[in-house]
Amino acid sequence: MTLLNLLASRSSRMKASEIRELLKLLDQPDIISFAGGIPDPSLFPAEAIGDAYQAVLGGTDAGAALQYQVSEGFLPLRKWLAAHMGKLGVQCDEGNIFITSGSQQALDYLGKLFLSPGDTALVTWPTYLGALQAFNAYEPRYDRLNTAGGNMTPEAYRAAAAANGGKVKFAYLVPDFANPTGNTLDTKQREAVLDLAGELDIAVIEDAAYRALRYDGEGVPPILALDCARSGGIDHARTLYCGSFSKILSPGMRVGWVCAPRHVVEKLVLMKQASDLHSPSINQMVMHRVAETVFDAQADKLIGAYRKRRDALLGALEANMPDGISWSRPDGGMFVWLTLPEGTDATELLARSVKEARVAFVPGNAFYADGTGRNTLRMSFTLADDRAVNEGVPRLAKLLRG
Repeated sequence: MTLLNLLASRSSRMKASEIRELLKLLDQPDIISFAGGIPDPSLFPAEAIGDAYQAVLGGTDAGAALQYQVSEGFLPLRKWLAAHMGKLGVQCDEGNIFITSGSQQALDYLGKLFLSPGDTALVTWPTYLGALQAFNAYEPRYDRLNTAGGNMTPEAYRAAAAANGGKVKFAYLVPDFANPTGNTLDTKQREAVLDLAGELDIAVIEDAAYRALRYDGEGVPPILALDCARSGGIDHARTLYCGSFSKILSPGMRVGWVCAPRHVVEKLVLMKQASDLHSPSINQMVMHRVAETVFDAQADKLIGAYRKRRDALLGALEANMPDGISWSRPDGGMFVWLTLPEGTDATELLARSVKEARVAFVPGNAFYADGTGRNTLRMSFTLADDRAVNEGVPRLAKLLRG
């Protein structure tokens, strides 16, 4: 017996994550992996987190930590996040903060909230694979959001969306140290995204997962901060800011947040109630304790460690890669993006690389909504120790030389 003939049409758009599959390679000790964009677990603030769990469960908060929670999220954590957003130039309060089970859940909820089948989502080319997976279930059409400028006018976007039987609903982007490219938008480019969104009357989903990991240069205001300045405040803004503790404190605790106008938060709360009721109470309470005591120091610690690893990877690429290959030079984040000569297939290269060189990376076509970009690949440097850089990059370069 099979139930496959009963599945909803949206199930055909649900694809396995190439990245999640590649993470299985980490269990093979001889593989040098530049694949998974994951934090270094040796740098987690494990002691602070352990102390916080003991304090919560050993004190008067134990009952609340093990009890149901309001769907909006733990109030003290939401207040801390409102203050955190204030430091980024976004004046808001706890009513503008919604706690999610990681920022991935935020993307899923926002896709569900805005997309009807046939609607159009504007995304960068390439874009974060997890966002495509989250949005795919709601059967959208994708169009290219060209943050460097292009010839697509608002009228052209509208016409293309209408021809597909829907409307343009939002623009999604990672403006700081993007996954997968490592690129960052300057203020002018962020303002241009807001201009386009205003002309199309659509939302902007700002994925800020890597914002705190800046190694060089001056910070750029979040799109939401620019939006609040031009719209007169967060409750009049069109930008929805998706934040996460995963890259700084702990991905395993699965605590993220959305900072948005109240009328959007109210809709997200209804979705949360119908989905999982609330994110785990104890994790939110622990995250609040840890965030208010070590967030800034932990970010500084990671910046110091990851900057060295980024520099080492860039140096190894410069010293070893053959002519005809280019790569990004990110000011922060976790990723370097390589562009190979036309005609090179990074998926085929990966199969050879794992078999012959025992080196893993992520083929770039996974990040393109249309499956193009086959001559690109992503390398993550957060777990790249001296051996990975000194042995892995030369091995990969040797394969590329043929």
